[in-house]
Amino acid sequence: MPFPTTTALRIGFARLALGLAAALAALAPAHAQAPARPLKPVTIALGTQVVNVTYPWLTLPIALGYWKEEGYDVKVVTVGGSLQGIQQMVAGGVEFAQVNSTGLIQANTDNNVAVRGLMGTGVIDWGIGVTQDGPIKSVTDLKGKKIGIFSLGTGGVPLLKGYLRSNGIDPDKDVQIIATGAGAPALEALKSDRVQALMFWGSALTGFQNAGTPLRVLYAPAWRALPDFTFATMQKTIDADPAMVEAISRGAAKATLFAWTNPDCARRIHWKNFPSTKPTGADEATLAKWDLALLNTQLDTMKAAHTMNGGKLIGAMDPAAYGRMQDFMQGEGLIKRTVPVESMLYLKPGFVEAINRFDHQAVIDAAKACKAG
Repeated sequence: MPFPTTTALRIGFARLALGLAAALAALAPAHAQAPARPLKPVTIALGTQVVNVTYPWLTLPIALGYWKEEGYDVKVVTVGGSLQGIQQMVAGGVEFAQVNSTGLIQANTDNNVAVRGLMGTGVIDWGIGVTQDGPIKSVTDLKGKKIGIFSLGTGGVPLLKGYLRSNGIDPDKDVQIIATGAGAPALEALKSDRVQALMFWGSALTGFQNAGTPLRVLYAPAWRALPDFTFATMQKTIDADPAMVEAISRGAAKATLFAWTNPDCARRIHWKNFPSTKPTGADEATLAKWDLALLNTQLDTMKAAHTMNGGKLIGAMDPAAYGRMQDFMQGEGLIKRTVPVESMLYLKPGFVEAINRFDHQAVIDAAKACKAG
């Protein structure tokens, strides 16, 4: 679905503002300052239904003014997933998209679409949740069971099947994989024993536990060494405006450091600036506890990605990690061919250093002080 754009209106208002400024300049005293340059509009696509507290690298820069300081008026719009985000970038409806590594790799290998990873922001944090006090203690206990998953078309299916196969379980014969949707319907399927396990991403599993169902989470340790969430853009965008690409990425890096330093402050700022995304259904303290648990789950996967990618520069991407993901996808039949991993990542010398070129101590101090209002 194409996004409505206000670009034409913004350009018209910008021209009008410039014309008025020129007319007033003749009347202004010689020492008067020139008017501020209009902010350049930028749109980021995010594959989710609700932009909740778990996307601090995309929401905090808006709330804290990081992108405005760089000269950009940024908005985040929701789409159906990585594929839709990439489609919007190709069509020119958005400049950036938060995508899964599978979408990034498939775009470059099978579709020959020049999507480029800019920042590594997560690892594969999926897991199989089973009731904590139930009979399933290990992956081998899943034989003969029904496993729920958000959708049979999600990238979690090949992960699940590969994990089962590596533990001697035929995913096509020994288990039944059932689409449950997300949220309450999925949890109800587990509680009613319609399924005996739920294969979901990290924050979803935390959400189930927030809802009062303690879980044991099973997963393949190798998943935590595979990249997932990646902040991306098109090669054409890099070519047309490399300064914008650097500035937007730097804002995301600053916000990442802020959230790592003080997660609860990040939660408070999110609630203040995006009140419609605040959860409901419990008292304030409980809601804060729930959202902080969700945020910390996301921060854990972000920190794991940081470590996997060298542990020095925020947003760095290790080509070897993306190579492992591409090999996994080829092995599971998800892609027909491979390409040099470096071709799908923006690895220009100095870029990741540039997006980390900000006053880290000032961000840390601000996070600790937490003037969330």
